[in-house]
Amino acid sequence: MQLTIRYFGMLAEATAITEEQLQTEACSVSQLLEKLKIQYPKLSGKDFKVAINQQLVAHNHIINTEAEVALLPPFAGG
Repeated sequence: MQLTIRYFGMLAEATAITEEQLQTEACSVSQLLEKLKIQYPKLSGKDFKVAINQQLVAHNHIINTEAEVALLPPFAGG
């Protein structure tokens, strides 16, 4: 399956890109993050949320269809 990975804020700075296409097999969010941290070591130690198709998900969420994955830095609201 093909994933569109979007990086925002400090995560875009850490990867030096804002978006990429990634071909992968079905996997959990945590497995995907492990792959991305190997490719982009500067992501390690960063605090961020993950959204799949604009819905925040847990790290045990299984990605089994083509999707848009967004890595979101911490944000404040009020």
